Amino acid sequence: MTLTARAFTYAIGLFLIATISIRPAIGKTGSAVIISEDDASYTLSNGIVTARIGKTNGNLLSLQYNGIEMLDSAGRAAGYWSHSAAGPSVSHAITIDPKTNDGRRGEVSVKGISGGALMGSGPGGSTAADIEIRYTLDRGASGLYTYSIFEHKPDYPATSIGEARFCVKLRDEVFDWMTVDSRRNMKMITAYDWDHGTPMNMKEARRMNSGTYKGQVEHKYDYSANQFDVLAWGWSSTERHVGIWFINPTTEYLSGGPTKFELSAHRDATFTDSLTAPAPPCLLNYWRGSHYGGSQCEIGQSEAWTKVIGPFLIYCNAGATPQAMWNGALAESRRQSAAWPFDWVAGVDYPHKNERGTVSGQLILKDAQAPKARTTSFLAGLTHPDYLPQGKARGGGQPVDWQRDAKYYEFWVRGNADGRFTIPNVRPGTYTLHAIADGVLGEFTKTDIRVAPGGVLQLGKLDWQPVRHGRQLWDIGIPNRTGAEFFKGDDCFHWGWYLEYPKLFPNDVNYVVGKSDYRKDWFFEQVPHNENPDNTTGQGDGRSTSWTVKFDLPKTPTGTATLRLAICGVGAKSLQIAVNDKPAGEVTGLNYNATINRDGIGGYWVEKDVSFDASLMNSGSNVLTLTIPPGGLMNGIIYDYLRLELDESPATPSANEKSTGGT
Repeated sequence: MTLTARAFTYAIGLFLIATISIRPAIGKTGSAVIISEDDASYTLSNGIVTARIGKTNGNLLSLQYNGIEMLDSAGRAAGYWSHSAAGPSVSHAITIDPKTNDGRRGEVSVKGISGGALMGSGPGGSTAADIEIRYTLDRGASGLYTYSIFEHKPDYPATSIGEARFCVKLRDEVFDWMTVDSRRNMKMITAYDWDHGTPMNMKEARRMNSGTYKGQVEHKYDYSANQFDVLAWGWSSTERHVGIWFINPTTEYLSGGPTKFELSAHRDATFTDSLTAPAPPCLLNYWRGSHYGGSQCEIGQSEAWTKVIGPFLIYCNAGATPQAMWNGALAESRRQSAAWPFDWVAGVDYPHKNERGTVSGQLILKDAQAPKARTTSFLAGLTHPDYLPQGKARGGGQPVDWQRDAKYYEFWVRGNADGRFTIPNVRPGTYTLHAIADGVLGEFTKTDIRVAPGGVLQLGKLDWQPVRHGRQLWDIGIPNRTGAEFFKGDDCFHWGWYLEYPKLFPNDVNYVVGKSDYRKDWFFEQVPHNENPDNTTGQGDGRSTSWTVKFDLPKTPTGTATLRLAICGVGAKSLQIAVNDKPAGEVTGLNYNATINRDGIGGYWVEKDVSFDASLMNSGSNVLTLTIPPGGLMNGIIYDYLRLELDESPATPSANEKSTGGT
């Protein structure tokens, strides 16, 4: 064969592979679905995908795509829900028999009955609830659905559900490329690289001593993602030209709403000293995430509760390049979202499309101090009303808001530039409407939104008057629930920025209102100042760090000033505020969310307001100082936004601190 002929043949091969990559997940053609079984497992196959399911726990034991085994089952669970169906009593069944529908669809179920006893002992802990796991395969599909159903019966004891997700471990010899989003779309380290890396300040972080990324630190949290924005994520092969992806058709069953960051994919961080420890490619779908502020799912004594997580799609495809395969997965994601809710789900608490409602409205922003502001980038959502946790782990305490909720469903959409929004496919129930918008501090809420089955609820025009505590004197940043707009904030997902900070800002941050640019002059995280230039591991402590904001006033003010601090990352226990070298207040009650530790840019969001006597400020030049205490290098703060307001009314209360969460 000539070189030209070889090139032509190769090009045709790549074209055919790329064509395969856009195969839809559900088709009307192809081999019929067949379910076979033995004493230990079910096998579902349609000529494209073959999946084997364990009958004792609901684990995914094997997943083959076009004859290629995708999972790594060498001595470990290959595909599993963190809370398995293994329990005191386990049943299994074919819930959709392909023999009854001409091979169009097949589904199997493995169900563990708790009886009030604890179920499971994996990374998610154990819980007193019945757990059913299902897998579904369609004719012509290049993917397998899975979903899990939890049910706590009234006679079961109080319980809680820990960290919860579905995970697959993949074959190291097949998969070498990982895609989370457009910026983390890359060939990954090898298992050898990880096993031979040097441990850093956290067990999940190692400096590579070999491979493509030699000298860099690998940290699994560098691949965390906003679950609302990431539509399809996974691994692919540059040599075998196959890919595997997770696709959530909706985020209604995930925790924490549209600002929740969670782990998504990474090379398995095996925490041993062995140089041959397995470290396979790993893919995760979290529904109750414990990271970046975490979420809660606690069920009380005598409480009847159920939740259906999924179905979501484990999608397999082929393509010439990782980018081609990712593009195919994104296209499949759009098809899956359009098909939600799936009409084939039956026998569980899962309303079909005609049993769900639609809610629409229009937000009208009314802010006298920003008359031209518009809700050009906003999110609207329906969530369960804030509630006190009832489970054994809490028994009361801080209310659970939408940022921390994993117990109930949430329904969020992006609104239009004119403030209009439509939230479809809402389960019947009573909700609170929330809206958050870039450029607007705080959020809009409206309670007692009642959604009826099959109904369309028109809320009409909704006036949103953002909270103000007086005339705005200055602000820094953009209220958008992250610190991404600040210096290096758009590049946060790299280990060790707290070591780079003193090199970039040796004299710390000194911001001048009206002259400085927060995109260049305000670092995205205020952390203790490392004074050891030889520190390469991130271990040890740093000194206290003071940042200053300099601003001018035309005259000496009277009344009460309020410093409004929107905070989205917390490692420090407190923050001292001074004005012109005089104490003005202290922020306490900060709840650690490990966002800095995990190289994040947005964790659980909170507003902390510090009010002080305006007479602390002068006519002319003023300096406001923000000081975090000494401590570990990650014990800092990530600001979302800062604003100073002045209420010039005669009453001047004593200095105090007020705080508001996400409502």
